[in-house]
This record gives sequence, structure tokens and C-alpha cells, in this order.
Amino acid sequence: MRFTLPDDKKLTHEMIIPIRWGDMDMMGHVNNAVYFRYLETIRVEWLHRIGAEPNPGGQGPVIINAFCNFLRQLEYPGDVLARHYVANPGRSSFDTFITLERTDMPGVIHAEGGATTVWVDFPSGKSTPMPDWVRQLVG
Repeated sequence: MRFTLPDDKKLTHEMIIPIRWGDMDMMGHVNNAVYFRYLETIRVEWLHRIGAEPNPGGQGPVIINAFCNFLRQLEYPGDVLARHYVANPGRSSFDTFITLERTDMPGVIHAEGGATTVWVDFPSGKSTPMPDWVRQLVG
């Protein structure tokens, strides 16, 4: 099953992630689990950049699902250009989407993934409406 990234998404962040020797598996390409680490890296950096880190004593974002479409192998050495997008804002949730491409192969997507993020009140363990400032950023 392949998930499709929506056309209507908003670019919110870009970063370069170096491919490390240890990211590869015995087949000589980046291990599938590492792609999820790349997706997590840019998502977490974006959340920190906007001041939306999880706060165990208060509120913050929680990922409730994640996916990755593996389109082309990534191999060491190289750098990955990760692009982070948001879409589908709701009362307490929004979707994030990420594309990964090698910097030496501009425009060639090697993987694409995403996750649904829900704003949660951590003490109660329940979703809660996103603060207005977050809604403006993802809207």
C-alpha cells in the first residue's frame, strides 16, 4: 500500500541531513528504519524551531501514526535534503509530510513520508484544541 502526499501542503522547514556510514545495512544502502529517523529528525527540529516541544506537565504534540514510501535507495556518502510540509489542520490535529532527496540529485525524491500529529493535554492523556498560534502556523 502506498500513501500519497497531497498537492495542497505548506512547506514549513528544510534541512540537510548527512548520511552516516552507520546508517547503511549489510546490503550497502540506508536501512529502512533510518528513513524514519530522518523523518523524525526534521519533524522534531521543526517543532523545536516553532516552540512546540512536548511538555509532559502541560500540552504538546504527539505522533499517532507514521508512514514512509521508499522510492529509491539512499547510499553513503551523501547528504539528504529533507523538506517538511503541513496540511489538513483540524481542531486538535494536523498532518506532516516530508520528502527526502540527495543534495547531489536535486528534484529526485528518494523517499516520502508523513505522520498525523495530535495536540494533547499530557496530564489528562486526551486531545485538546491546538493553541491559536500553532493553528496559524499549520493553517
